[in-house]
Amino acid sequence: MCGIIGYCGHRPAVPVIIEGLKRLEYRGYDSAGVAFLQGRELVSVKAEGKLGNLEAKLAAQNIYLATSGVGHTRWATHGLPTEKNAHPHLDAARAIALVHNGIIENYQELKKELAAAGIRCVSETDTEVLAQLVGLYLKEKGSLAEAVSKALSRVEGSYAIVVVSRDNPGMLYAARKHSPLVLGVGVGENFLASDIPAFLPYTREVVFLDDGEMVRIDAGSWQVMDAVTLAPVAKEVRHISWDVAAAQKGGYKHFMLKEIFEQPRVIADCLTGRLDRTTGQAVLPELEDLPAPERLFIVACGTSYHAGLWGMYLMEQWAGIPTRVEIASELRYRDPILGPGDTVVAISQSGETADTLAGIHLAKARGAKVIGLCNVVGSTVAREADVVLYTQAGPEISVASTKAMCSQLTLLTLMAMAFGRKRGVLPAEVATRCLPALEALPAELDAALPGMRQRARELCRVYAEAHSFLYLGRGLCYPLALEGALKLKEISYIHAEGYAAGEMKHGPIALIDPKFPTFALAPLDGLYPKVKSNLQEVQARGGKVIALTNPGADLDVDHPWEVPAGWGPLSTFFMLPALQLFAYEMADYLGKDVDQPRNLAKSVTVE
Repeated sequence: MCGIIGYCGHRPAVPVIIEGLKRLEYRGYDSAGVAFLQGRELVSVKAEGKLGNLEAKLAAQNIYLATSGVGHTRWATHGLPTEKNAHPHLDAARAIALVHNGIIENYQELKKELAAAGIRCVSETDTEVLAQLVGLYLKEKGSLAEAVSKALSRVEGSYAIVVVSRDNPGMLYAARKHSPLVLGVGVGENFLASDIPAFLPYTREVVFLDDGEMVRIDAGSWQVMDAVTLAPVAKEVRHISWDVAAAQKGGYKHFMLKEIFEQPRVIADCLTGRLDRTTGQAVLPELEDLPAPERLFIVACGTSYHAGLWGMYLMEQWAGIPTRVEIASELRYRDPILGPGDTVVAISQSGETADTLAGIHLAKARGAKVIGLCNVVGSTVAREADVVLYTQAGPEISVASTKAMCSQLTLLTLMAMAFGRKRGVLPAEVATRCLPALEALPAELDAALPGMRQRARELCRVYAEAHSFLYLGRGLCYPLALEGALKLKEISYIHAEGYAAGEMKHGPIALIDPKFPTFALAPLDGLYPKVKSNLQEVQARGGKVIALTNPGADLDVDHPWEVPAGWGPLSTFFMLPALQLFAYEMADYLGKDVDQPRNLAKSVTVE
């Protein structure tokens, strides 16, 4: 969740760096710092808490002479969130300063080596060990590039680092492994950052760095090289079409609310160029050269995993493909039966989720084909998959993922149709009705969202004192029950569990009482009578029930909540934002920090 920005150029560097860090605040942090050259001295200024504390310290210094430097916002992992542990970290000679995202797994062993060489670390962090190593090897090598390369060869784990040097004014070195880092190419200035919004006001030209690459920048040039051999690596400069306004709240109180209301446009964008109205077919040219899978594994984490579970139903019902959905953090530590002939769909909003990337590596090592489904162009998932399908959801700023899942469901729908047609098993009703229903969905959802929000606000005031919730669903609504419970937990900090409704009687029903409400998903589909029966069991034990259903339902529950039905599985596209809005309104009513849930890392998970 940490944020990085580095700058070399013609502007005063520190204001640019602070501005960039502010645009990365959505990632969550508990301390911040900057490092820059002031004359011949390497200056590091750090502060606990929010960026305002750092700005207050900087106001007392003549920072406007510096035209290069680095900045960092830290989310504590090793050591408490104190000024001592904040980044940047300096080496013993104060010759270099380093910022780092990721985890150095063998830092304890390296720390002992440094101690034996007479170098004492002053912080509790793994990052300072890497900074001290770079400083040590700089004395040996004399070359900053060689020193960084040798230090990185000694560390195990993940990193995105940027290094500023006292003896190399106006120049930065950076490298990455399993942690995001991008280069922004400007005119008379260049940037490094953990995410594009940090430098977006200044340039939309970016270079995506791959694992094992190092980059050197100054104001007028940049060069990417292999981090081991230091041999030059050719890279493509890409243009980012969205602007900084897309990363701002647009009048909404929180990014999460804005992104919930962006879902109609997300569906429309995801469908753009992917529908052939003449033939009534989904058009996915990325999949044309791949045979329809005989067996499919969907690998993902968190919200993306829930999207994968939803997609499994369509892959099996529409395409006749045996499908398994795997939690990436479990798959990577198993010995799964996976090999040539199998196809893996790796789903990740950011394209940088470490566990999902590990699943890709495992699949490719065993000869399976990998389809990447992600949102970020040039991300690691996009580069390492055999083919990639972009969800086209645009930047997602809120830590709690919302519109990403909507875009994933849309693309999984198109994939199931494409595979079903390729295998010759696509049901006739799906072939004729699905695409027109998808095209109509954005306008229908846009019209329904304001009413959904109002109903969510009414219900959250009724249930704000609840300490636990049970979410129930069947079929396609089971993954949504899991997602609804996840959103309530991560945003409101209210305990919630998602269950398959038919499993409720096998244990969880013992928890039901008047203070333990149930949130049920009960669309008017073929499973409606079964869900209705399950709710009668809840009511027999005095449990309160919110039922998300469709007009015409005959449920006798405490709080029915009707949303449009939609066609077939598309009814879930109306239920998903209702669940998100309930969690959002509950969190907002309880005064929670909606955009930055505690202890939650969306973009990259590292074990």
